[in-house]
Amino acid sequence: MSNQELPVLGQDTSVEGCCPGLLSAPLDEDQAVVLAKVFKALGDPVRLRLLSMIASRAGGEVCVCDLTPAFDLSQPTISHHLKLLREAGLIASERRGTWVYYRLLPETTDRLAGILTRPAGDCLPEPAGLPA
Repeated sequence: MSNQELPVLGQDTSVEGCCPGLLSAPLDEDQAVVLAKVFKALGDPVRLRLLSMIASRAGGEVCVCDLTPAFDLSQPTISHHLKLLREAGLIASERRGTWVYYRLLPETTDRLAGILTRPAGDCLPEPAGLPA
């Protein structure tokens, strides 16, 4: 099981306890580097499918033996994709005998959702040239 943890991005330690997201405050360089690694991991269709299969599995975890048959890829390629998702902090793994079981790390996906969410009440301007 990975002990790697992603830092909390966009967290403001001010008295208000406000957690600005990507759309309400600029990211600093370190935050952008960490966030880019997560988005890079999500930027591949195979990894998106793997993450979805793991996240939607009843019981919250899935054996690699159940993931591999869903793809026309070799087992080492699937393992590589899973490793990248693990390194990005999106999933965790645990070896049980000869099999490895994967589970979603919801705190990471929750942080991503928070970073991409506009503050309540903020309205974005309408894009020019689009019908209303």
